This record gives sequence, structure tokens and C-alpha cells, in this order.
Amino acid sequence: MRVLVTGSQGYIGSVLTPLLLEEGFEVVGLDTGWFDDCLFQEPCSSFRLLKQDFRDVEVADLAGFDVVMHLAALSNDPLGDINPELTMQINHQGTVRLARLAKQAGVGRFLVSSSCSIYGKSGDALIDETGELNPVTPYGKTKALVDRDVALLADESFTPVFLRNATAYGVSPRLRLDLVLNDLVSSAFLTGKILMLSDGTPWRPLVHVEDIARAFIAAARAPRAAVHNEAFNIGATSENYQISELADIVCRTVPGSQIEYAAGAGPDLRCYRVDFSKAAWLPGFEPQWNIALGAKQLLEAYQERPLTADEAAGASYRRLAKLQQLEREEQLDDQLRWKEGILI
Repeated sequence: MRVLVTGSQGYIGSVLTPLLLEEGFEVVGLDTGWFDDCLFQEPCSSFRLLKQDFRDVEVADLAGFDVVMHLAALSNDPLGDINPELTMQINHQGTVRLARLAKQAGVGRFLVSSSCSIYGKSGDALIDETGELNPVTPYGKTKALVDRDVALLADESFTPVFLRNATAYGVSPRLRLDLVLNDLVSSAFLTGKILMLSDGTPWRPLVHVEDIARAFIAAARAPRAAVHNEAFNIGATSENYQISELADIVCRTVPGSQIEYAAGAGPDLRCYRVDFSKAAWLPGFEPQWNIALGAKQLLEAYQERPLTADEAAGASYRRLAKLQQLEREEQLDDQLRWKEGILI
């Protein structure tokens, strides 16, 4: 099976590509290279990599692939909030265009990396894939629009699948510290303090980055009838936590750490508990991680490297900060494209 992974040099892509190779897939990566040098560990390089912005892909670039795994996006709420219009152009319009081109090229299956953030402000009750979409951020809104519009392209020869990932965590060669558990563990490790920016009451489902990767592999291999034009929440129902619970687990994991609440910390509008039972439709997919194991993995990785305070405060592991750095250095233009003459 020949697979194109967009965003192959990102947080999830850097975990997914070696797993695909281990499972016998023929892998080609496609990435614009924003985060190439944001390395926490040595990444896999045993696959062909196309240095290209997915906004510039044409039909010929997609010919011969059985599956497109589309991870590339402006990847979180802070990025989306800075420039909602550009977020819409890249995440929504760019993804729909890519899906149309993939269909024209004869790609049989198009896997979308979506997000449980599309449920937004849904409260304490468990919500499944049939629930109302109520995104509260530009990022979440783009993911909801992609799910709606790419679904319209489905037919007997083109199978879109929407993987609505819970909030990711865990070690990756291209680590992110703008993810809640990764950040809490790094703060506890470096400072002894677990700083809470909300009142700790919001609910959030979490999933390990390796389990996300396994879900993509399962969705690629599943019988067409099991996944055709279907959305799947990716995670485990037992892995819904209030943020205060995450802080407690981190506190137990990192010796000598303590929880502190920021002045004026209040509730977060994003509050959702998610039902993940439908993910059992994906043959062979069963999450392997939980928060306690993930916090332990992160702590051990931070100790082994070791992670430094300067690194944690810098741009390499925070996506918005990295893109802002590239703009300040005049490497990227206001559309987040590499300027002429910049080598990637």
C-alpha cells in the first residue's frame, strides 16, 4: 500500500511515518519544513520526503497513491486565533482542495486528521460522533467545515475517513510543549510547579500520539464498508479528564512538584467529554496508553535528554512561537510561505 503523509515532519507525522514503515507500507512524506529543525530526538529519515506546501500540490503529485493521510495544518488554537482568515484558507479551503485533487488522481482513501475540539462547548455529558458540533475557536471551526465538505466528495471510488483525535500527548521526535500534558510535565520537571491557567474544571479527552498513529494505520487497512465516509473519535472513553485531574496525576508522577493556580484562573470555554466506543469499528485499533503511563514516559524522556529551561521557553517546541520566529527572521511571508531564495 503506497501512502502519502502530509505534515510528515510534524508532531504526529514524526511518530506515524516510522510505524507505517514497520508495518510494511511504502511511505512518501510531504511537508513544507516549518518545523524541520525542531528536534527533541532523532527523527526517522528512511522514506522519500517531498519538500512542498500542500497548498501547491497538483493532481500529478498524487498519482499512484492508495491512501493520503492528511495531517498538515495550522495545528492548534493559538495559531488559529492569531490569523483566523489564514487558518481558514489553509485548514479548510486547502484541505478540501487537496481532497478534490486526490479524488481526481485516483486515490482510493483520504484520511483526515480532525479533532474532538469540533465539539467545543458541549458540557459534562458524553458526546459521540452524532452529537452537535459546537466549536468555539477558529481552529475547531475549520475542522468542522472540513468534515462537512470533504464528506460531499465520497463516492464508490473515493473514501474519506475523519479521525477526530482527542488532545494529543506523548513523546515525539518533534516534541510539542503547547499541548496540555506535555507542558504540565515539563513545568513540573523544570520548576517543581504545575501552573494551572484555568480553574481546572473543564473536561478534556486525551490520547497518546502513538495511539493516533495506530488509528491511522487501522483506518488505512480497514474494509471499505467499515470506514467509508465515517467519522471516528480517536481515544478511549476512560481517558476523559478534568484538567485538575491531569494536574494531580502529574504531581504524583514528578517527585517534589506542587500545583499552583494562576491569579484570576477561571473556566475554559472548551469543555467536552467524548464517547470513543465507535473507534472499535477500526479493526485492530485499541489504545495502548493512558495518562499515568504517558506522564511517566514524558518525565523519563525529559530526564534522559535532558530538557532544559531555555529549550522549554524557546520556540522549537511551541508551534506559534516557531512560526512567529520565522516571520521575524523574514524567512516566511504573511501567508506563511517561504520567501524567495530561502532554502528548505
